[in-house]
Amino acid sequence: MSAPRPERCSGALPHPFARESARRWVLHMDMDAFFASCEQLTRPTLQGRPVLVGGAGARGVVAGASYEARVFGARSAMPMHQARRLVGVTAVVVPPRGALYGVLSGRVFDTLRARIPVLETLSFDEAFGEPAELAGATVPAVLDFCAELRAAVRESTGLVASVGAGTGKQLAKIASGMAKPDGIRVIAPGEQQELLAGLPVRKLWGIGPVAGNRLRALGIETIGAFAALPEVEAVSILGGSIGAALHRLARGIDDRPVAERAEAKQISAETTYESDIVTLERLRPAITEMAAAAHRRLLRDGRAARTVVLKLKRADMSITTRSSTLPYATEDLATLTAAAQRAALDPRELGPVRLVGVGYAGLSTIRQESLFPELDRLGADPTDPAADVAGHGETVSPARHFPNGSAHDDTSGPVGQGFPAAPSVAGSADGDPDPAGRGQRVVAPEFVAAEQESSVDSVRSPVGESPSEASDGPAGAARDDTAETFGAAADPGVTAGEVVQWRAGSDVRHPEFGFGWVQGSGHGRVTVRFESRSTGPGIARTFAADNTELRPADPLGSLS
Repeated sequence: MSAPRPERCSGALPHPFARESARRWVLHMDMDAFFASCEQLTRPTLQGRPVLVGGAGARGVVAGASYEARVFGARSAMPMHQARRLVGVTAVVVPPRGALYGVLSGRVFDTLRARIPVLETLSFDEAFGEPAELAGATVPAVLDFCAELRAAVRESTGLVASVGAGTGKQLAKIASGMAKPDGIRVIAPGEQQELLAGLPVRKLWGIGPVAGNRLRALGIETIGAFAALPEVEAVSILGGSIGAALHRLARGIDDRPVAERAEAKQISAETTYESDIVTLERLRPAITEMAAAAHRRLLRDGRAARTVVLKLKRADMSITTRSSTLPYATEDLATLTAAAQRAALDPRELGPVRLVGVGYAGLSTIRQESLFPELDRLGADPTDPAADVAGHGETVSPARHFPNGSAHDDTSGPVGQGFPAAPSVAGSADGDPDPAGRGQRVVAPEFVAAEQESSVDSVRSPVGESPSEASDGPAGAARDDTAETFGAAADPGVTAGEVVQWRAGSDVRHPEFGFGWVQGSGHGRVTVRFESRSTGPGIARTFAADNTELRPADPLGSLS
């Protein structure tokens, strides 16, 4: 990682409001280009290079971009082909490694909790905190505290965090954005009104493109102009409690407490495929895979599920969901997979499917053994003709179709989101924060939170394709709205017989050269860069693709 630079608003440049204090100080900690920074940390050859994390195929999406890539205009959630075109031939594209991000995220949050016991985590890489010792503190004291936090995170993880501080969550979030990259920004009470007034209205947490366009059409382009409206007018424009809550935030009134996030209400995993799935025979393995991916998260959460939700996004971007409810909560993978398989619809009738997701709801720590396990597991095998038969005591809801990618029912989250994003824990990728205060979650599509690296689909080759048909995208890159991350720990690629078809970005190990990662493969050869966090830039070696000494490795080996 690059050497630390002087903190903003500290040192030789004293804060203009240094003598001011505040009753409360809320901090927003945000890791800089988290996914790409994790890759540069553990693959030293990538340091200083424009790194794009995400799927490399035709439908690939950027999950994260390094600052070296961002100077070209690349950003998270952008189609990968567009980002590669912007960056040019110097772009380095690597598949996401969710297991690695989860571990580093956990270390970051553990470090923060050592200083701030109550931490409200928002995603893999950001969190709010309200240190009790900062109540009534002056600006210099807050700057010093933030500097200590950043130093502790760098020491424990090797990663860079930016920290913002203000008298509420809204201001802290804005401040951290101003601090990036690699800095600190404290917004003192005496400057907050003037600062807010000059910011674009889209900077207000909770105002998305649609609401922003609506306000702009009325001549309201800044937060100050929005704050100047009578509250009743803000409510008439944006509606109900949302308009009132956003109007309060625009005026700098933000009393929302910092609190640990509640437990997830649903756990899910979903993947977009490089080419559409057009047959039931190809859909069933995809369902099995997503059921297993969500199940891994379920086990980590230590809970069982009673409701299984199948989500299918068609080529026209419409979404169909079907849910089935078991008579008991279970963590048995075969039972949960069978329920998902029984909800399957034939793409020949439904239409080509581009995304498959499986979610578990009705979560509980109470588990009950089935009295009829054989019946409950009917259909767990994709080749089993009984897959279309409902299990004992189970109900399957009718398919629900949502045009234009919109999905909202009793098993869905906010409109346009499909599965709801679960409250975050260390290593999770949560959905948008609550701009209106706890218990008033925004569900209208125009109210979307700021862009987050962890909220985009990953892309992979269709289930059942031969290696020659598969794209060069990441293998096993399964995206989970509630942090199943991006596939299994070690997924080197697809196999053809006993020969491994290596994918770029796969982690490998060699008995002589140690840990490394695949830089490229083709024509029966594979090139590996042998390095990890502690080695510095490593050597590259080329092998025959069927070399038996080269083995798949756990991505966590790159932390050594």
